[in-house]
Amino acid sequence: MWRTCYVLKDMAVWGRTRILVADDQPDVLEAIRLLLSQHDFSLQLVTSPVIAMAQLRAEPWDLLLMDLNYSRDTTSGQEGLQLLKDVRAVDAVLPIVVMTGWGNIELAVEAMRAGAQSFVQKPWDNADLVQVLQREVAHGRGRREQSEHHQREERDARLIQRALLPDSLPHSARFQVAGAWEPASGFGGDCYDAFTFGPDSLGLSIADVAGKGLPAALLMSSLQAAVRAFALESSPPESICTSVNRLLCGHMIAGRFVTLCYLRLDAVRGTISYANAGHNPPLLARANGDVERLTSSGTVLGVFPDTEYWGAEVALQHGDRLLLYTDGITEARDAQDDEFGEDRLTAALIRHRHLDAVSVHAAVLAEVTSFLAGRGFQDDATMLAVAVT
Repeated sequence: MWRTCYVLKDMAVWGRTRILVADDQPDVLEAIRLLLSQHDFSLQLVTSPVIAMAQLRAEPWDLLLMDLNYSRDTTSGQEGLQLLKDVRAVDAVLPIVVMTGWGNIELAVEAMRAGAQSFVQKPWDNADLVQVLQREVAHGRGRREQSEHHQREERDARLIQRALLPDSLPHSARFQVAGAWEPASGFGGDCYDAFTFGPDSLGLSIADVAGKGLPAALLMSSLQAAVRAFALESSPPESICTSVNRLLCGHMIAGRFVTLCYLRLDAVRGTISYANAGHNPPLLARANGDVERLTSSGTVLGVFPDTEYWGAEVALQHGDRLLLYTDGITEARDAQDDEFGEDRLTAALIRHRHLDAVSVHAAVLAEVTSFLAGRGFQDDATMLAVAVT
């Protein structure tokens, strides 16, 4: 009787090219074993997609050679196509060569779209099959090396970008600040900062670089360095925006821009002075539930070097709660493609305005996350909550 799974466990060949073969026909498995054992391959032969997935999860492999048709469905290739999708969910770069005796061009195209690298028709030519396997193993090792290198670079870039954000936020007798940043990919273009000018004075910035990924992250680092250079205690918010804009215009690539809002909270004067360069309006919730929007006071940064920005001022009161955010929060979409929106964000802030800054931030973010219902943010999402005590 044929066994369910053939295993070649010669430990002396463990370092050789490791190929997992999945086919429900014992004679096919035996033919492949006889052919490939003559070459520099170490094989494991299995007879079902379930066993194949178990082996892929348990051990590293250089290549998967798999049939598209199994006993439950011998002609359509659907079991094999499902196996392809399952494999790709586990390993995005593993080389996969598919084979079937019922193959046609439509099925071959569908298999390639599902993640296969090559397609072999039964009965195969021995020399051609060996050549295909050797080629795909070599390509696969190259892709894996590139993927691992890329992952290391992304991980390092993400750590560097997180290190550029403030490692702590102010907490004093007059102000409490809480915040978080969630990039849509490994890194992104959102950033925020806080500047303590004394126990009664606080500077805050929040910005969003148009675009995603590494280019946005590089621009974000330049932006944050510029804001820190110009955000002096004596600098009005509008002059900070003007200076940062002129600097960015000298380095900005075509098609990119930045939105920025800078605020100065002064508990002695009882004022919030701010300049908003095209950013989402921060929301200021009063203790009685009224909400003010700190709207734009100038266009985006990095486009027009001679743009001048003007400042605005509102009263700062005991019990105020201030929410700063990027459009990744308001533009977060649920399964029905509905946006969370500014109205929901405002309502959430009003509901939780009696809480401290950490609790306000956590409660509002929980409402956004609940709205998404597990989908995750589609864009970089950043939010700061400030409590005036």
